[in-house]
Amino acid sequence: MGFERFIGNPSAVQTVREMLHADRLPGALLFTGPEGVGKKTLALMLAQAAVCERLKDDFCGECRHCRRAAEMIASAQEDLAKRREAKDSARRVEGLVYFDLQVIAPITRYILSEQIRVLRQVAYTRPFELPRRFFIIDQAQDIHWQAVDLLLKVLEEPPETTTFILVCPNAGELRSTIRSRCQRLAFSPVDEELILELIKDRTNVPEPKQRLVARLSHGSVGRALGFDLPACLARRDVWLEFFQSLSAGLGPRARAPDWQQLFDSTRKLSGDRDSFDDMLATGTELLRDLLLVLERGEGAQVSHLDLIPRLKTWASTFGFAGIVALKEGLDEAHRLQIRNVNQQLGLDSLAVGMVSSRRDAGQTGLTRL
Repeated sequence: MGFERFIGNPSAVQTVREMLHADRLPGALLFTGPEGVGKKTLALMLAQAAVCERLKDDFCGECRHCRRAAEMIASAQEDLAKRREAKDSARRVEGLVYFDLQVIAPITRYILSEQIRVLRQVAYTRPFELPRRFFIIDQAQDIHWQAVDLLLKVLEEPPETTTFILVCPNAGELRSTIRSRCQRLAFSPVDEELILELIKDRTNVPEPKQRLVARLSHGSVGRALGFDLPACLARRDVWLEFFQSLSAGLGPRARAPDWQQLFDSTRKLSGDRDSFDDMLATGTELLRDLLLVLERGEGAQVSHLDLIPRLKTWASTFGFAGIVALKEGLDEAHRLQIRNVNQQLGLDSLAVGMVSSRRDAGQTGLTRL
């Protein structure tokens, strides 16, 4: 029990423990870094350790305060889930009650003004049950703009008995006046070998694919544990079909591509609006791998490591200009989606434009696209 259960980011854990040991806990902390690396988890552990009756720089999980802190966390998460399900917007913030240990997160798309107003009201009162109160503001970048000033006023004059922990992937998304009033603790992606061990111990991923999932998790524990490998491979197969069809009209022995096959692949790429963002993310990841292979050859640390031979072929065929054109096409497809425009038309146009440009240029590998 305690901090030894935390995976990765040992320097962040050490910093937190040193704060506790020295009784120098700041009034406001900002935990930043990639999604899924344990920022909120460590914030909750810090809160529990700060109120533990038995240990000074850790938590036992068994004393009265530790048990009560765990109950507060569970109750807060349950309350948050119920509010998110409420169809009536007024009921989402009706009767808000904050515990001494409270997670505050977006109820809708945002953390609402009423949530921050209740935080201000409670923050300056003495804790009800625990020796210190903790407000953990998860996804702090999603605080509604009308509520930012409310939070700033609390941080400017922090109450003595309350600690605020803001959790945010990118500190640059927060207002500079908010950042300046918090002590920042940066998190890094978790080492791939630790992720691999986690996948082996806690998931049912087949052994031949475990290293692939570890690489595709990009250092995120949360992503590794929830990774949907079949869905990922299904999306990837559609992109591979698209690249294969496109490359037929672009290589050194370019011939007229099978347009029907090419347009079938663009239809599959854009067929499901609900998963289109995930499809675009997979395509972007593959294009990144193509660039890495093109620039670094055999030493490239690609994400899709089981595709290296095919990636090398396509990287050579598309060339730098072609890969850049594909990335710009994906960006445009994302913009068209936001505007509710047919994404397949954009992908079709991209494919036709690349083949036409290659033939007009009369050069191999799209050196002048």
